[in-house]
Amino acid sequence: TPWPLIQGTDCCGIVDELGQGVDPALLGKRVIVRACMRPKGYDTMHNVWMASDFDGAFAEYVKVPASEVFPVECDWTDAELGAIPCAYATAENMIQRAGIRSGDRVLVTGASGGTGSASVQLAARRGAHVVAMASKSKFEEVRALGAHELVERGEALEPESCDVVIDNVAGRGFPAALEAVRRGGCLVTSGAIAGPIVDLDVRTLYLRDIRLIGSTAWDEPVFPNLVGYIERGEIRPRVAKTFPLTDIVAAQQEFLLKAHVGKFVLIP
Repeated sequence: TPWPLIQGTDCCGIVDELGQGVDPALLGKRVIVRACMRPKGYDTMHNVWMASDFDGAFAEYVKVPASEVFPVECDWTDAELGAIPCAYATAENMIQRAGIRSGDRVLVTGASGGTGSASVQLAARRGAHVVAMASKSKFEEVRALGAHELVERGEALEPESCDVVIDNVAGRGFPAALEAVRRGGCLVTSGAIAGPIVDLDVRTLYLRDIRLIGSTAWDEPVFPNLVGYIERGEIRPRVAKTFPLTDIVAAQQEFLLKAHVGKFVLIP
């Protein structure tokens, strides 16, 4: 990561200026930006990220390749639309790679966070039976996103009870999350908010034919799919709170309290 760097992976805005050769119809459009970019194409997993490999969206203006800009027609607020790119594309990528289908039983750990809450909503959209793990104080808000069952954080999980586990928590809870996967099922992850070093009994993996799936580089259909879901009214993000961009320090301090459900959004 270069330094200094402007943070901010999520971006919704109006196209204000175009580079040479870009379709003039984009000018003035309200768009979201695909933050995970595959400049060498989709035959390789090479990827670059806005706000990690180059400056991000905690700013009044953002410069990105035209190929990563997606117009969206909807009646959402800018804050709602700005809550979509990173969390929802990360969640949709995991769900797509895991092959989640209608009727699957899916456990989502960390279900009250940005990616967790998106995973609950997107898995439920596909007809999955969603078991969401969160703090008890957040149960009703998570249930409203589409969860069918709620499990308190730290509560014992029933072994071999889920077709898919979406786990972005890891840490000490990883063995229990893996134990919850049925024979032939999978655990998919794109993060480790409770710690990246975990205990793994490899016998659980091979004796039960479990797949472990890592997910960072977004696959080609993911972002166009999200735009379609938005425009057809199939999803809507949970915006916990908005802050002026000038209050970024206060926003980050409140974020660390982990008392919210969904996303915080900065407004330039």
